[in-house]
Formats: sequence, structure tokens, C-alpha cells
Amino acid sequence: MTDLVLQPGAVSLAQWRAVYSGAAVSLDPACGPVVAASAAAVERILAKGEPVYGINTGFGKLASVRIEAEDLATLQRNIVLSHAAGTGEPSPIPVMRLMLALKLASLAQGASGVRPATLALMEAMLAKDLIPVVPAQGSVGASGDLAPLAHMAATMIGVGEIFVEGHRKPAREALDAAGLSPLALGPKEGLALLNGTQFSTANALAALFETEALFRAALVTGALSTEAAKGSDTPFDPRIHALRRHRGQIEVAETLRGLMAGSAIRASHLKDDIRVQDPYCLRCQPQVMGAALDILRQAATTLATEANGVSDNPLIFPETDEALSGGNFHAEPVAFAADMIALAICEIGSLSERRIAMLVDPALSGLPAFLTPRPGLNSGFMIPQVTAAALVSENKQRACPASVDSIPTSANQEDHVSMAAHGARRLLGMAENATAVIGIELLAAVQGCDFHAPLKSSPVLEAVRAILRAQVPHLDEDRHFHPDMEAALALVRSGALADAAGDLPGVQAPDPLG
Repeated sequence: MTDLVLQPGAVSLAQWRAVYSGAAVSLDPACGPVVAASAAAVERILAKGEPVYGINTGFGKLASVRIEAEDLATLQRNIVLSHAAGTGEPSPIPVMRLMLALKLASLAQGASGVRPATLALMEAMLAKDLIPVVPAQGSVGASGDLAPLAHMAATMIGVGEIFVEGHRKPAREALDAAGLSPLALGPKEGLALLNGTQFSTANALAALFETEALFRAALVTGALSTEAAKGSDTPFDPRIHALRRHRGQIEVAETLRGLMAGSAIRASHLKDDIRVQDPYCLRCQPQVMGAALDILRQAATTLATEANGVSDNPLIFPETDEALSGGNFHAEPVAFAADMIALAICEIGSLSERRIAMLVDPALSGLPAFLTPRPGLNSGFMIPQVTAAALVSENKQRACPASVDSIPTSANQEDHVSMAAHGARRLLGMAENATAVIGIELLAAVQGCDFHAPLKSSPVLEAVRAILRAQVPHLDEDRHFHPDMEAALALVRSGALADAAGDLPGVQAPDPLG
């Protein structure tokens, strides 16, 4: 994969996706002077002898405690060690790679007072694929993602563990083996590494990337289900959607029309169809999926902005040698974006499950019961639909907003928090659940279309059917169903459905940053 040069403050979502996917990362050398100027400003601020939060004072509720000059290095080391108090399973390696890159790009904007050597170590860790082991639980999304980022920072001073080629190793051992030296933290550096929203943002971005693939696959399976049920494409007429004006709805309707264009199955029931209207799970796809697309794009815009911002505290302004305390660490924008993504994932899966339920019900679909030629002797798709229902119900429970919750911390100094970390961390699991639902729908929809032979669907949808049938044969008699599901899920995850379908609307099209 081509090396990616990060230009702090101007990194596109496509570039963040590349980092998540494992791209080699380096920092734009143009950052050097502003980073050095920021570190020099910290030294000048210290020389004034005035108390400055996080530089020569305690932290949080202990901000009023003055720290003497001889203890400043210990202060920064102590904050890292004491705050590395997360729990739970290690966060996924790709997400933590993204978190490390996000923190690097934030610090490189010259507002955090860190030294060039600190950024050089982070850059080297990314280049050598040394990814900190970070417990997934412990952040409330303000004052920054303290515990997760502390675990990251701890590895930089040789404490904790690092993933090396997927294996956990003691941090100092991993650094030594890579020819890197642990960092001795300077004034402000421990706090700068800990303060920020990069853990929450990395998790939310990772989910956004996975959800885009899920969304595009669901458009394809939705069109296939419409064909399997001999549904109408009239609800996708552009005149309907132009009157409502929502961009996502208009694009989804256009996509569904395009996916079904040239279908012999659709042509077979254009006339003399006694059904006047299809169920909502078919007819309202543009309205539901379009709304999901719109809020995913809104979340993408928020996360693109957050990923390019500085969420440290205090912030250093070298021009005036000031350290200004504020609240950029509060992750409320990320929490809102995560909640929107959760809602979209939940609804994408919910609509898909309703289509599966429709296809297995002969009263609604006109197809054999449970999509098997000999129902009774065979159960066919009976239990895959139950599995889809279970996954959708689980996602409904997870989709409750995280951003409306708060609990005071740090002896009520930090009395309102965002819960962005929890809100973002749940999303990958939700996306995986919805991916399984879409995979089951793919199997069911293709099976349903099989019953219409020799009639064929559109060239595009026939290409999709061929991809599945190359791995999963038609279900004549009951067989071990799990391998079929795993094959279908792999196709959804891989993006193969969207690739076969061609030009589909995407969450990041156009990228909010160009």
C-alpha cells in the first residue's frame, strides 16, 4: 500500500480509511517548525513562574496544587501511569492504529506544546506497526479519552504492552527490538498525550467505514428481495422523491431503479398484477435507506472535522506565549455522531430483516414456505430468519443514545461527560450484526429469485446472483446452513456486492473535505 503523508488539519476521510486499513503513515515535514515553536513556548511560559494548568499544577480536581520545577518530569510520568486504568478486552488493532495516527496529527498542529522527538516516536511506531495494547473500557468521553490514551502513552515510555505482528509483547521489549528508545516526557507532554477525543473518534470512524460497506450491500440485497417478491419499481419513480426533496431518498430511489433496470422478472408482472401496493419493507426503501444515508453523511462531516481538530487542554499559543484552558476535550460532537451511526445501522438491519420475513412467508411473497421446494420435510430458511430477528433485536437494544447519559467524575470537577467512547465502541459490533442480517437476506433473495426461472433479473443483479451461486448452490434440501451463511457474510464484508453492482451512493460521496 502506498505511503500516506498526513497533513495535520487537512486529512480526508479517504485517507483516514487508508490508515484504518493499514497504510504506512508519515508526517508532513512542514509541521516541524510549528511543533518546535510550541515546545519552546512551553519553556518560556514555565520561566514566567506562574501556575499553568497541567504544566506546573496537578490535574482535574487537583489543579490548585502547585508543582515545583524539580518534580515536573515526575508529574508528567505520573499522570500517564495513574491514568492507565482501563479495563476490558484489547481494542482492535486497526482502530488503535487509527487512534495513534489521529493523536499524531492533532499534536503536529503545534497547539499542544510537545517536542518534535515525541512526534518522531509516534511516527516510528506507526511505521514499524507497533500498536499499543489499549483496554476497550474506561473512558467517559471527557476530560478526553483519558484511560485509553494513557495506555497508549504508557507504551511510549516503555510501560504496558504493544502489539507486534498481532502478538502482545512488553512495551520496552518491543521498542528495543525495533531500535526505538522509550520517551522521557517533557513539561506538558503527558497531559497532551492523554487529553483528546482520539479513542472515541477512531472507534466512530472505523464504524463509519464499515457501515458504508454495509449500506451499499443493503441496497443491492433490497433490490434482489424486491425482485424475489415480484415487487414493483413504481415506488422508485423519480417524480415521487423529487417532491419530498431529501437528497438521500432521491439517490437511493435512483439506485434501486438502476439495479432493477432491464429485469425480465419485473417485466413479467407489469400488467394484471392484483397487488396494488407492496409492503413497506419494499416500497419505503428510498425513504428509510435515504434517511439513513443522510444522517450517515452528517456523521461523516462531524467526524471529519473532529479528526482534523485539536482536542487538547490547555492549548499553547506561541505567538503570545499563552496557555489557554478550555474544553475541546469534551467529545459531545463525537457522541452525537456515534448515536446517529447507531440509529442508521439499526434501521438498515431492521428493514432487511423485514424483507427476509416477507420472503419466507408465502402469504406475502407468493413463494414456497420458507423458500424450500418441500416445506415440512425441510425447514429451509426458517431459522436464518430467526437469527436475523435476534441480531436486529440486539441492535435495537444497543442503539439507545449514549450521548444523553452523563455521570460526574473527578470529585465533580468534571461534572458533565459525553459518553462518546461507549457510544462509538458499540458500533463495530452493531455493524457486524447488521452485516450478518444482510448476508442472510442475500441468501434468501437469491433463493427467491431462483423460483422465477427461466425469468432473469437485471444484468446487474444477475451478476450479483452469480457471485453468490459460485460459492453457495441453490437450497433444494436442508443442509448444514452455517457454511452458506459464512460465505454470504464474507461477500457482504468484502464489498463484492457493491463492486458487482457498479456505481452506488456512498456515505463519503462526496468527502466532506474533498
